[in-house]
Amino acid sequence: MDSFFQHAIGIELTIEAGILRIFCSFIAGAIMGLERKLRMQFVGMRTLVLISVSSCLIMMLSIYMSQTFHPISADPARLAAQVVSGIGFLGGGAILREGFNVKGLTSAAIIWTAAALGLSFGAGFFIPGFIVLGLCLFSLIVIEVFEDKFFPVEDNRVLLLTCNEKVPVWEDIRKVCSSFGIVLIGIHTVSYSQGIKTEIGYDVRLPKNINFKELFPLLENEFKVKNIILK
Repeated sequence: MDSFFQHAIGIELTIEAGILRIFCSFIAGAIMGLERKLRMQFVGMRTLVLISVSSCLIMMLSIYMSQTFHPISADPARLAAQVVSGIGFLGGGAILREGFNVKGLTSAAIIWTAAALGLSFGAGFFIPGFIVLGLCLFSLIVIEVFEDKFFPVEDNRVLLLTCNEKVPVWEDIRKVCSSFGIVLIGIHTVSYSQGIKTEIGYDVRLPKNINFKELFPLLENEFKVKNIILK
C-alpha cells in the first residue's frame, strides 16, 4: 500500500498516479453533482462526473505526450487550454432566461469548476484541488444561507390585470402592491377595448415570500379586476 501511494503522488505519470488522479476527479465531480441534485437542478452527478473525469484524462494525456515524445517539443498545456475554452459552450447551455430572470448561472459556474478540478487532479495538483473543492462547497452551502438572510432574492415578473372597467391609477396600484412588499418598476403592456384600457401589464419585483391568497382577492375587489396573470 505504501509503495502504491509513493508512486501515485509523485510527479511522474505512472499507473498508480493515473488511478489516484482519476479517482479524485470522480469524487470531486460526484460531490458537486450531489449538491446540484439536492437542490433539484438539472445539472446532476453524471454530468459533472463526466466533465471532471474527462478533463482529468485530457490533462494526463497532455502530460503523457510531453513525457513520451520528449525529444519533440510538446506543450502539455495546449490540450488543457482547449478544455477551458470548450467547456464554456456546455456551461452556456445551463443558463436559462425566464422572463426578466436569468437562472442557471451557478450551475454554469459549477460546470466550469468541475473541468478545472479535473485538470488540477490530472496534473497531480491534489492539495490545491481539494482546497478549491472545499471552498466551492462552502460557498454553495454556507454563503447561500448568508445571502438569503441579508440579500434575499427578488423575482422580476409581469403582473397582467384584466379589468371590467378602467384600469387602476398607477399610484393606487402602487400603494396596494407596496403593502405586500411588491415594487412596481413600470408598465409592460396596455390593451384597449372601445377606447378604454381593459388590460394592463405591470413590471413588478416580487419579494421572496408573498401571500398571493390575500393579494389577488384584494386586487379583484379593490380595482374590479376579473382576471390576474403572473408571468
